[in-house]
Parts: sequence; C-alpha cells; structure tokens
Amino acid sequence: MRLITDLHLHSKYARAVSPAMVIPELASWGERKGIQVLGTGDWTHPLWLKELKRDLEPAEPGLFKYKDSLTRFMLTVEISQIYKRGDKVRKVHNLIFAPSFKEVDKIRKKLDKIGNLSSDGRPILGLDSEELLKIVLDVSSDCLLIPAHIWTPWFSMFGSRSGFDSVEECFGKLSKYIYAVETGLSSDPDMNWRIKDLDSRTLVSFGDAHSLPKIGREATVFDCELSYDSIVKSIKKGKVVETIEFFPEEGKYHIDGHRNCGFSCEPAETRRLKGKCPKCSRDLVVGVLSRVEDLANRKEGFKDVNRPPFRRIVPLQEVLSEVCGVGPNTKTVLKAYEEVLGKFGSEFEVLLNTPVSDLGDELGVAIERMRKGEIHIEPGFDGEFGKVEIFSESEKKKRDRQKPFFN
Repeated sequence: MRLITDLHLHSKYARAVSPAMVIPELASWGERKGIQVLGTGDWTHPLWLKELKRDLEPAEPGLFKYKDSLTRFMLTVEISQIYKRGDKVRKVHNLIFAPSFKEVDKIRKKLDKIGNLSSDGRPILGLDSEELLKIVLDVSSDCLLIPAHIWTPWFSMFGSRSGFDSVEECFGKLSKYIYAVETGLSSDPDMNWRIKDLDSRTLVSFGDAHSLPKIGREATVFDCELSYDSIVKSIKKGKVVETIEFFPEEGKYHIDGHRNCGFSCEPAETRRLKGKCPKCSRDLVVGVLSRVEDLANRKEGFKDVNRPPFRRIVPLQEVLSEVCGVGPNTKTVLKAYEEVLGKFGSEFEVLLNTPVSDLGDELGVAIERMRKGEIHIEPGFDGEFGKVEIFSESEKKKRDRQKPFFN
C-alpha cells in the first residue's frame, strides 16, 4: 500500500504555532493534502496529550484516527536539547516515535524529572542526545529516535553553530540505533549523499509544520501495510519509495548570510570573507550548503543509485499565488485552492500526478515548470525563506492585461 507520510509537525501548544493546529483540523487537512499518516507532534505536553487521548481512537496497529476521517496519526514528538559536551554547548533536536500511549507515558515520566514538559510543545531539556536515546530504547525497542532537520545551523546534529561532525560523535556507542535522519527543508537527498557517515541511514523528509497549510511541504512515501510497525520497519531497512522535497533554495538556511544586514552569499564567497559579514564585520550564519561542503567526503553531483528517488514541489498555495498574482494567504488564492481540490481531489494529486493538460493554461504551465524545476528561487538565508518565482516579470505584466485565471 502506497503511504504518503508527514511525521513531524507541532500542536497549538508549541511556540510560534497556529492555534488551529488541533486534531480535527489536522485530520481534515491531511485529507486535503493527500497524506495518509500524520505525526501527532508534542505528546510530551500534558494538555496536548490529554487532547490526543480524548480525540483519537485506535485504528490500525499503532495508528490512530479522528472519528471517520481517512487520516491516520502516529504518536510523534520533537525534543529540543541544550547541553555541554567536549567544552562546547550543543543544541540538538530529535524526533521520537512511539507505538502506543503506554510507551508515551513511560518516556514522559522519565523526561518530566529532567525538565518542564509544560513549558512548550517542543520541550527544552538539558539532556545529552545519547542519554535521550538510551531512555527511549530502555522503554521499548519499538520506539524510534530520528535526528531532526540535521543541517539547521542553530539546533541540529550537524548544525554549524552548535552541532557535531558525525552521527557517532553525537550518539556515541548507541549510534548504531540511529537508523534514519531527517534532511530538513534546506537540503535535498543528493546533498546528503555526499556524506559517507549517512550511507547506512535512511533519509526521510517531513514538513515540520507550524500551521495547517505547511503540512506536507515535505513528505516520505512508503509501500507497506498501514501500521506503525510496518512504517518503522521500512524506515529501519531503508524501504522508502521516494521523498517529496521542498526546493532546498526555498529553505530559510540554505546559503550563508546575515539577515540584519540583508547580506547573503555562496560558500566560496564566505570563505573569501573569512566568515565575516562585509557590512558589519560580525560572523555570518553559515547555512546548509556550506556545512554540507565542510563535511562532504564526495564531490558535488555524486549520485547514489541505491538511494530512493525524490521529487521537488512548491506548495500549491504558493503556485496559485503566482497564477493569481496575489499573496498566498489572500481570499482569492484560498478560494482557488478549494476549487482546485474540489476538482482534482488533493494537493499532492495536483502537484505530482494530474496531467498538466487537465489543469488549465496558466496553472498547467506553472505545475509543469515546477515539476521540471524550471523556476527561479532567490535562496533563503539566516532565517529568511527563499523567494520563488515561476513566472517572469514580463509574463506577469502580460497576464495582468488579460483576463485573470480565476474570477
């Protein structure tokens, strides 16, 4: 069975997250997106856990559902860890998957002694990553820990500001239990193929959504039974059909830069500048592209034919924003979004599968360009998302003189 999954998101109890991130809405948007299995996120938070136990009922083994929704949920959480190792402060985020509330309650009981789980949906704990993995495995070998968005400069395993240079350096003797890593929005699988340390680990992609429209901006596709065990075994054995990726340039840490000065640059320029902003002389925030280059054992362009393929997407609301010539969160785009889903079924069906000839002139052209990668993106840096352009300025001016695609 083909399953599209997004197993990393957050609830309304996490910082900077929409109050609409609740189970009924998540279930509805899972169907809109065309996602079969969503993560719950944030089960360490006592109020969210109470809502999960209230709103979800058992479905297939290890999975849950909300009423009659087709969306399934897996119990997932992201933990933020800040700790000292080797005379350096480390800041790492890790995902934990659990097969039932029984394991969730046991892990929470242990973590509750270490930090305040009520403070945030993604709790901050002064706990070493290796020790967290030990706690998880001691509760159950059926649980799974995956390092989150591994290249993010500030909070990740390979982060330029506070991370490590290898999986083994981060997780020590328990590193053999790290079966997968989440590549994050600012990197593509082929960037990760350059790292030999990741050869034995499955590359997964999830959306890390803080609002409903952001669900599924990245996803991992499996061909397995609809159950927790089948999904986890697929991850452990590298049985991934494909991953669905953000264009990495659109990620907010793709290249190097300094947001306050509005300056960004490629890795070679950063080296020439000796890592300093030319406008204020402070340290540049080294992005994912540079960090991959620092740790790479293989040349750029290396292809691992044994790895699953991947496809890049631009979220449908952003595509429709280009087509309609207005902002992605305007009434015009939201109305167009619902019209398109009403006709074609789900966002992924439109982005990945629907023949462009069925989509109409402008939307068809936009989707075709997205699928071919024939778009322009001004790369993101230092916390600023990249800016996508599907139609050129001359095309936009020409379209403005014509009848709008959507009335």
